[in-house]
Amino acid sequence: MTTSTTGAPGAVSAAAQSKRDQPDPVDFKPKSNPGFILHGKLSTSFEELPVPEVGPDEALIEVRKTGICGSDVHFYNSGRLGHVHVCGPMCLGHESAGIIVQLGSNLAAQAEKVKEMAKGGDRGTGTAAVGKRALMLGDHVALEPGVTCRMCDDCRGGRYNICEHMAFAAYPPFDGTLQRYYKLPADTLYPLPQSVALEYGAMMEPLSVSVHSLANVGKVRAGNTVLIFGAGPVGLLAMAVAKGLGAAKIIAVDINEERLNFAKGYAATHIWIPGKPKEGESKPEYSLRSAKELLLATGTPIRGPGAIDVGMDATGAETCIQTGINAIRPGGTFVQTGHGNPDIQVPISRIITEELSLRGSWRYSHGDYPMAIDLVARGLIDLKPLLTHTFKFEDALEAFEITKNGKDKDGKFVIKCVIDGPE
Repeated sequence: MTTSTTGAPGAVSAAAQSKRDQPDPVDFKPKSNPGFILHGKLSTSFEELPVPEVGPDEALIEVRKTGICGSDVHFYNSGRLGHVHVCGPMCLGHESAGIIVQLGSNLAAQAEKVKEMAKGGDRGTGTAAVGKRALMLGDHVALEPGVTCRMCDDCRGGRYNICEHMAFAAYPPFDGTLQRYYKLPADTLYPLPQSVALEYGAMMEPLSVSVHSLANVGKVRAGNTVLIFGAGPVGLLAMAVAKGLGAAKIIAVDINEERLNFAKGYAATHIWIPGKPKEGESKPEYSLRSAKELLLATGTPIRGPGAIDVGMDATGAETCIQTGINAIRPGGTFVQTGHGNPDIQVPISRIITEELSLRGSWRYSHGDYPMAIDLVARGLIDLKPLLTHTFKFEDALEAFEITKNGKDKDGKFVIKCVIDGPE
């Protein structure tokens, strides 16, 4: 792609886009549409799916890269995620990027308008379908894989991630993106700048989860001290976001020394492995002691300059949540991103008397994808070290197995697997 004269990350001139055009939507002739289907616990197959028919404001994407998420693994390994069960055959996958191969009638008209403006020497954006310009055939895009009602108060207020009518990819009963073709509304497709390859475009989905947790919900600012529990994909991406936002100190906590050492070399400034509970010690007692030990080991005060401004848990473990709430400064914020037991005990007295903010964080909402893409495009976040394994589409089952196990057959630990689209 060629960067437009505006210099905005991901912005591409209409003239440059015209060189990448696919056949006219009327003449589009799709290939077969194989998908990777989950039938229930540990039961998968490859099956042919219908090619989606696009509406006026939708685009058809040929999916080229799809990452494996922890929720995909939960559905694969147990047939459920929390209280949500796989209720029938379901195509897996929702962390994807691909190429636009067909535009709905309204989008095609917008694209033609941009082309005509370009011929006349006007490189303006025209009627934008998403971001600052219209979508074009051939665009490389990151997929935001959820469609909402767009009408409720939550959607209209920018918090569409909590819309009760959300239809989310690979979340029963909706099919996911591990297929050749997938359709989405224009405003859920984000053009990728030339510097961002499709495999990293697929990682914009989990990166946006961490952007939402720390930038949107946690309000991390330059100079903050940030505490993150869990050095898996979401936790590591959260550390990268904190670093990209200018956090002065990033403390990573995990029980896996190998993952923590990776985190220290990637984005964390400090790492800490919690000790084991003492005999007869309750979870609240253990967590309070752990918080004190964490602060001492990392040279972090409980209040004042350098104290922990924002904590985030990506594990869902009760003791991690308790420890984090006990470790943040008075008036600080703790963001819960990881899923665990539906009901846990928290240090409510400290939350009340020291005015802590305990916030939930769910997926992503307005502005998170553009910020994620911008942080990567400007070099503030490097995704390359996190992409540890890639697989061909026909080897999707092996990709799920090593992600589930956490290590490949050679003993190398897995952070992020990406599966190619069908050939």
